[in-house]
Amino acid sequence: MDKKLAKLMEPGFKVIFSLLLIFVAVTCYFSVPAAIAEGLLVAVAFLFYKRGLRKRRREIRRYVEALAFQADNASKSTMVNFPLPVVIMRLDTGEIVWENEGFESMVGGPISYDAHITEIVPGFDTRWIMENKSCCPFDVQVGERKYNVYGNLVMEPGDNSVGILATLFWVDITDFSELRERYRRTRPVVGIFLIDSHEELFKNISESEQSIITAEIDSRLSGWFKNTGGVFRKMERGRYLTVFESGALLEMIADKFSIVESMHEVKNSEGIPATLSIGIGKGEELSLAELYSSANLSIDMALSRGGDQVIIKSPTGFEFYGGQSKEIEKRTKVKSRVMANALRQLIEDSSQVFVMGHRVSDLDSIGSAAGIVAAVRKLGKPVWLVCDKEVTSARELIDRLERAPEYNGVFVTEEEAMMRCDARSLLVVVDTSRPDIVESPPLLETIQRVAVVDHHRRAASYIEKMAINMHEPYASSASELVTELLQYIISPQELLKCEAEALLAGIVLDTKSFTVKTGVRTFEAAAYLKQIGADTVDVRKMFSGNLEGYIKRYQLISEAKHIFPGISLVVSRQPVDRAVASQAVDELINISDVSAAFVVFAEANGGCAVSGRSYGQINVQFVLEKIGGGGSMNMAGAQFADRSVDNVVSMLTDAVAEYLNETKKEEKPQ
Repeated sequence: MDKKLAKLMEPGFKVIFSLLLIFVAVTCYFSVPAAIAEGLLVAVAFLFYKRGLRKRRREIRRYVEALAFQADNASKSTMVNFPLPVVIMRLDTGEIVWENEGFESMVGGPISYDAHITEIVPGFDTRWIMENKSCCPFDVQVGERKYNVYGNLVMEPGDNSVGILATLFWVDITDFSELRERYRRTRPVVGIFLIDSHEELFKNISESEQSIITAEIDSRLSGWFKNTGGVFRKMERGRYLTVFESGALLEMIADKFSIVESMHEVKNSEGIPATLSIGIGKGEELSLAELYSSANLSIDMALSRGGDQVIIKSPTGFEFYGGQSKEIEKRTKVKSRVMANALRQLIEDSSQVFVMGHRVSDLDSIGSAAGIVAAVRKLGKPVWLVCDKEVTSARELIDRLERAPEYNGVFVTEEEAMMRCDARSLLVVVDTSRPDIVESPPLLETIQRVAVVDHHRRAASYIEKMAINMHEPYASSASELVTELLQYIISPQELLKCEAEALLAGIVLDTKSFTVKTGVRTFEAAAYLKQIGADTVDVRKMFSGNLEGYIKRYQLISEAKHIFPGISLVVSRQPVDRAVASQAVDELINISDVSAAFVVFAEANGGCAVSGRSYGQINVQFVLEKIGGGGSMNMAGAQFADRSVDNVVSMLTDAVAEYLNETKKEEKPQ
């Protein structure tokens, strides 16, 4: 401190005395006595200067010490008398070092020596302050009050400074929190209630019975809804519009939307039950018009997933409730005809057409794509089928198609497709509606006009920019849908035999030889293809594998284990062909005590995959959606590029347990 004071209090004095000594030395050349006299005067002046300097330094030190003492007392007084609760704690141990009276009052009394912060405030996490954040990212509840916690580190001096203490300031926000919660609970929510089985329910019954059923439905809906304090109005037959508050929505979620199950009790004289789909739009910052739009998206999503469920759309995504029941086939050929005419017009207005399915294409993906190729060829437009022929489970089908002259150069890679596409190109996506699993996501992003033909239940992520959307979760396969479209676009003789067999193979694959999810329309499509000339023997040969695959399939089956009652799991850490894994899981569900089966297997090109099957008792789509997969109720899958088999097995087990727990809760009587 002395050096700093010297610099501050005596700037230039050394220079002055140095100049005086120089004058004394110069005087020696002219008069020695005069120089001696000057030297004595300079010495006396220097002695007086040093004496005064020491006195000034003592006075400055006393002043600084007094000032520091006053500041220290003020700081201590400020901490002790601070109007907010304050606590000082050790970050390494959580031990409370000091607290003021405000903190003691906050926690209900004095704190014992060496108390831990989590003993006083259970669950309090201090990691945020170690991350150099000045405010706790969540509200902290102490008793019945809520607080925002602010803090700073007290650093230890030195080159390697580390924080050893933290000072925490507690701001009571209980009133603000209650106001915020009241605001959130009173935000408007728009819902659309739809009797999705309305056509089947009122078909072939008398007007008097229709009136009775309508009155029963209206009574159940209004009775269930009346306690919400919202508005409930009938828009048209079987469709209702509701506006209510978010707080009522939380109660509906807690109630598991019991009205959906209750509606099944309403049946017509033929025993057909009423089924209800609910689409809800919510969002604190959304307007009523935006909420209504979200509700419409939700109800469309519910219908595309089979109906009989509740879907909530918020700015962050979709939430799904219900959807455990089997789909009821309720497609009409009118829709197929309308879609076929729209697709024809779209193709005719395009310069060229690209067709693609999902990654790791299968028989349904390639078969339905071949059907679209036939339609485009008939309309005289250039057509390209985008497929990775090295990564596919339909290699034999691709080889058969390529042997036909009409398919010379039709199969192209993703790079070739990107080089060929232009502003007037049309992209037809088959057998999937998820943008993340299509054969070529860059091509999907590049081409602006897109048509989708899919039969899977819609996932939370789906292709949004669609000029045509032929999405029917009631169909057995994409090949079945394409077959119906072809009947309105081309004549039977214009469909090649190999294309008819490709479409039939896709139907056979997804129905497991007409045993799963097979409706009247499925058999009609198969009969149409058979009439054209599809050979069922040739189709069956596409499913035959080699001896090695046959042995591997039954090795997998022999390693199956029950992870839950009625649910089997096969795990293969060695690479397995996807077709072999699918055949193994298909065989597993034929065992009498197996309701659902899953196989988790490594893939030759890295990563791993999951394949799930059931006969309807377990919704495998719901299970695999929890880990990022999708599909339909009876057949679903998931792919992972950067996860290990063991990691996926753990995820799958947790997802199955969660699904069973949810199902058990929904089955409890209300």
